[in-house]
Amino acid sequence: MRRAWTWLCLAFIGSSVACGPPRVQLDEPARNYEPDDYRSILRKWTRDSQLNSLTAMDNVLTVTSTYHSADFRRAYVARYAEDYRLTTDDEKALTDRSRAEAGELEHFYVALYAQNAKYNDLKLEDPAWVVRLVDDTETETPPLEIQPIKRPGAIERTYFPYTSPWRVAYRISFPRRTTSGRPAIRKGAAWFGLRFAGPQGQTTLVWKTG
Repeated sequence: MRRAWTWLCLAFIGSSVACGPPRVQLDEPARNYEPDDYRSILRKWTRDSQLNSLTAMDNVLTVTSTYHSADFRRAYVARYAEDYRLTTDDEKALTDRSRAEAGELEHFYVALYAQNAKYNDLKLEDPAWVVRLVDDTETETPPLEIQPIKRPGAIERTYFPYTSPWRVAYRISFPRRTTSGRPAIRKGAAWFGLRFAGPQGQTTLVWKTG
């Protein structure tokens, strides 16, 4: 009986590991995508986390985010071009704009829900949560811009289906390089992530690479 229980536990652990978020590559994608590829690419580049308070025995923060990698951007353009019936020239122009944006900043789409409605506001002078871009060396980079999406529309609700009336959505941008000149997401890093920290605790959404 003990042996059977041990094998059951090992099988559960193995399945949990297998079902974990996939590792990602930060290089340019090796192929173009079809519109139907978007949902699988979205899952690949999306992470979520819940922060629970042990004292209050309650969930104080739920956050989901998609990193706008080169891979994700290509899938996004393919889906958008199909949905809006873009011409070849218009699709190329959209691709060029997307690459230009990626060359300057690191972008994340974020949707979060906090226990207290006021705690959803990342733009307050003294917010309940600060957000930082971190990597495996524990270097933390503050955002350059936090842009609230006050009324998420058809694009946000369809392209980022974890958007909901109970969550507040943001576009958050970080510099590609820190003030010391090193990359905010270092090439060869074992992982990078978004860290949300405040008086109620902290949680990190992690993208493992390799």
